[in-house]
Amino acid sequence: MALGLADIGRKATGMRVLVVEDEPRLRASLRVGLEAEGYAVDAAADGGEGLWYARENSYDVILLDIMLPVLNGYKVCQALREDAIWTPVLMLTAKDGDWDQIEALDTGADDYVTKPFSFDVVLARIRSLVRRGATPRPATLTVGELSFDPAGRSVTRAGEPLSLTARELSLLEFLMRRSGSVVTKQEILNNVWDFNFEGDPNIVEVYIGRLRRKVDKPFGQDYIETLRGSGYRMRAPE
Repeated sequence: MALGLADIGRKATGMRVLVVEDEPRLRASLRVGLEAEGYAVDAAADGGEGLWYARENSYDVILLDIMLPVLNGYKVCQALREDAIWTPVLMLTAKDGDWDQIEALDTGADDYVTKPFSFDVVLARIRSLVRRGATPRPATLTVGELSFDPAGRSVTRAGEPLSLTARELSLLEFLMRRSGSVVTKQEILNNVWDFNFEGDPNIVEVYIGRLRRKVDKPFGQDYIETLRGSGYRMRAPE
């Protein structure tokens, strides 16, 4: 992992981060890099230790590896949410399959990055999570009449079940979790596909079109907006 530590003028004085990572060099690199950016950092080498830290202390963000000894990252995150600890969690994973990403989000994670990753990307994700804050994450996502159950992978609008493919579900979940916020095409590619996607980026437009035909058109009101030159936004009409 390349750690770009150039001063970007966004020092995080007063912010506290927990890093839970079993690989010593990566754990040390993240700690050094974050401290250089002004964060106070605690570090744990396994899931059990990380869970203890998260329960005993207050953090602005938790960086949580998935493949950990004692308790894996999924179980740590799930335990925190069951304890009503809503600290934003950024999952660090060497896995890049759709279902690994879906499981991370379903167990309560807020975002994820796939190894190897850029340190600047991690910083940007941390800043985004800090802005979002530690708000409760309901088991069911709701935007207006649209309801999505991540665990059951089921969607309804106005009580009517919708039939979506796995990729359409992932895209819809990404948009709903960021309801009211504009997301770029690249952010969608990075999160719904992955950072190494080398296909046609216009695939995003194709899948947005598919979602609109299933989620919006039958109901006569558009929840998915296109902001020309900026990206897309999910929100219920006023």
